[in-house]
Amino acid sequence: MKIFDAHFHIINSTYPLVVNDGYIPDEFTIADYQHKTSEFNIIGGTVVSGSFQGFDSNFLIDALNIFGKDYVGMANIPAEIKEAQLIRLNNANVVAVRFNLLRGGSETIDKMVGLSDRLYDQYGWHTELYINSKDLKQLQPLLSKLKKFSIDHIGLSGDGLPELYNWVEKGIKVKATGFGRVDFDPAPVLKKIYKINPGALMFGTDLPSTRAKIKFSIKDISLIKGNFSEEEQANIFFNNALAWYHK
Repeated sequence: MKIFDAHFHIINSTYPLVVNDGYIPDEFTIADYQHKTSEFNIIGGTVVSGSFQGFDSNFLIDALNIFGKDYVGMANIPAEIKEAQLIRLNNANVVAVRFNLLRGGSETIDKMVGLSDRLYDQYGWHTELYINSKDLKQLQPLLSKLKKFSIDHIGLSGDGLPELYNWVEKGIKVKATGFGRVDFDPAPVLKKIYKINPGALMFGTDLPSTRAKIKFSIKDISLIKGNFSEEEQANIFFNNALAWYHK
């Protein structure tokens, strides 16, 4: 089964790392990532900027240059970013801006709509949210202004699942990632999301699973294989993400 890894981090200590809530991650290089995933048929993926990387994008450009054209990037971007830097990121195959509404390290929520609109209109970038689904209802007026967005880690919380399902009906994408971060059994939730919209789910390893209660393992892939048909697996592991991230 081909896999497009829709969510993972590269942590290169030669670039700036920012202490976040007293936490700073261990290094996780491209070589480390390739070693961890060598048994899987990964042929592309998304390098995600973490809260601990702040607004540094040099690490991301460097990683994408090494990975090559089958990989894309998701960046933490300040609202006042210069056009020249945006062009540089776009040329490096960055396709999305991330807003981390739980841990920070990204632009603040009051700048989200304006920055997201600018990036979508100029470069076709979408927005990706690290958000607890229990906050979706409160933030509905704001989120409804975003033209194109996805939600990380199945929304994290069982309390917000009804609202998450509502957004799936509206066409938003959901990362089938971070199973060790959620407070519910992911299998029935993933099945319900798929039933609502077969194009919504995108699998990712979430490596190196920074701060996760349970880190990624082959069990995460087995969970998908044990609950979905081969056609459904192809959508979750590959097709949906390829369509979402393709420029």
